[in-house]
Amino acid sequence: MMNSFYYKSKKIVVNTLIHLFLITVAITCLYPLLWMIVSSLKTQDMIFKDISLIPHQFRLENYVLAWKEGGFGGNFCNSIIYTVSVVFGIVIISSMAAYAFSRLRFVGSKFLFIMFMAAMMIPIPGSFVALYVLLNKLHLRNTPIGYILCMINVGLSTSIFLLKTFFDKMPKELEDAARIDGCSKIGIWWHVALPLAKPVLAVVIVFNALAVWNEYILALIIFDNRKFMPLQVALQSFQGEFVTNYPLLMAGLTITALPIILVYLFMQKYIIKGVTQGAVVG
Repeated sequence: MMNSFYYKSKKIVVNTLIHLFLITVAITCLYPLLWMIVSSLKTQDMIFKDISLIPHQFRLENYVLAWKEGGFGGNFCNSIIYTVSVVFGIVIISSMAAYAFSRLRFVGSKFLFIMFMAAMMIPIPGSFVALYVLLNKLHLRNTPIGYILCMINVGLSTSIFLLKTFFDKMPKELEDAARIDGCSKIGIWWHVALPLAKPVLAVVIVFNALAVWNEYILALIIFDNRKFMPLQVALQSFQGEFVTNYPLLMAGLTITALPIILVYLFMQKYIIKGVTQGAVVG
């Protein structure tokens, strides 16, 4: 009886501590987001005078002004085109490469895979000079296609690693059954491997979409023309030499954050499934 009470009390205390820790982490993550949204609805003076999370007056016109003054229309379309193109390219190329590394045996496959993995250890800014020189020689600098190819290159190594880990665990009997039904190697990749890899593909899509959507420095290096710039660069227009327009900046940040939050919420169940299946290793 005593032991039962002890273990029950211990379980309640441990669960309470775990929940308190998780609630603290959740508040720490959500509070900056909430402050950004609330600040976008205030005036310049009220942002620092009124620190409450419920503003006395909601200035929804800040979003209209941010959209017009920031010139978000073209930059928003650019970011969507870059994100969709890069993620689509990474999903196709990395899934085919990962399937080949996992299932095909050819000379130099291990060496090539190690080279891809070694690329993960190079920090992205460390490749900027090489990319700049290469794009200049190929006459692709200051062009959208040059930026898209660079971003595809940046996301390939991690995506190949995640997908190869999944394909290594995939039962070979499924491929044998598909081969008996007349599927070629490409057919097995398309009809068998890709549908089974949906949870891992969700992780790849969200990670890379987040990286492309938030990319800032590479765009400044590659593009000279403002009409090619992504949305993140347009936020600079709210920061002057002496004064920063914080309400419009917060409204602009809310606009830029909204699409990627929606993508995450839409694919949330696949991401959790992918993580629990061990898609993210290391």
